[in-house]
Amino acid sequence: MMVFDVNSPSSPPGRPRLADVAALAGVSTATADRVLNRRPGVRPGTAQRVFKAALSLQYLPEQDLYSAMAPAPLQLVFLLPRGSNRFLRMLGDTVGYAHEHFAPLNAKCRIEYVESFNPHALAQALQRHGARADGIAFMALEHPVVREAVNTLAAQGVPTVTLISDLANSERAAYVGLDNRAAGRTAGYLLARFIGPRAAHVALIAGSRHYRAHEERESGFLQLYAEQFQAMQVVDLREGYDDAQRNYEQTRQLLEQYPQLAGIYNIGGASDGVARALKEAGLQHRVVFIGHGLTPDTRALLIDGTMDAVITQSPMEALMSCVRIFRNLRDKRGAMTGVELSRSQVIFRENLP
Repeated sequence: MMVFDVNSPSSPPGRPRLADVAALAGVSTATADRVLNRRPGVRPGTAQRVFKAALSLQYLPEQDLYSAMAPAPLQLVFLLPRGSNRFLRMLGDTVGYAHEHFAPLNAKCRIEYVESFNPHALAQALQRHGARADGIAFMALEHPVVREAVNTLAAQGVPTVTLISDLANSERAAYVGLDNRAAGRTAGYLLARFIGPRAAHVALIAGSRHYRAHEERESGFLQLYAEQFQAMQVVDLREGYDDAQRNYEQTRQLLEQYPQLAGIYNIGGASDGVARALKEAGLQHRVVFIGHGLTPDTRALLIDGTMDAVITQSPMEALMSCVRIFRNLRDKRGAMTGVELSRSQVIFRENLP
């Protein structure tokens, strides 16, 4: 940030002084100093008068003055759950290396990981970062303490955006992510079409129903089967908490309990755990397997045929949408102005990008 030395010796004769700028703007010298050095505590209208006076008096080189007039970068925080979900880790890594993409939007972004599936830890992180951030994007847990933290931040003028999973009946500014009911219906359709027109057992593994996204994917899946694929029987729904080891154990139990299992839909992350159990049982090419999030591990599973399809979205597009929303809010525009809705992609081995 450019800092102007307003306490230097008197200016040469004929050159405007800070006191001249202050007098023309109708403010104190201290206020003019605060404005030109980008320190907080001055109303926007007052700051504009100071900048206008400085420009008319040619108090500073034009380039330096326009630099001082530019708004400070947005300070944005992304909160994601800690764990072995590789798509979420990839999303967090993208925040770390995409600074050049955020710079044109005048934003500085940083990532923090919070304890997975712990609504109290998430609410505390929201409150802690809300004291310093201009906006917070986070993967929501459906819980009253999270909702209360979001509503408190909204009352304080700190906007939040839910990312990947939404939060019902809250004052969040916007949601960035898939239509998760449609994603669940898509997974159900793919699973049924891969299995074929016969009666069959299928099972679902969710991360947690505390994620609205996972609950909505389950709902969409079951709704489609009730409408179009009554011959398909959903024999079990388990929670693996997006953990590879838990998903491995849950899949082993499903295969033992249902020897004729024809398909698995992994609603959340950590598909590598499901794949390991299928491979150990020698069923990786017999049980249809649909999951979410294109990552290096799911890419490899598509290539070797263990997974049949992956439903995904672009991490970079999701992050950029969040930043654009926060910029819109700062500039007093509608939150979704110029922001495209997230689009799902269905990836097979034959169309891997």
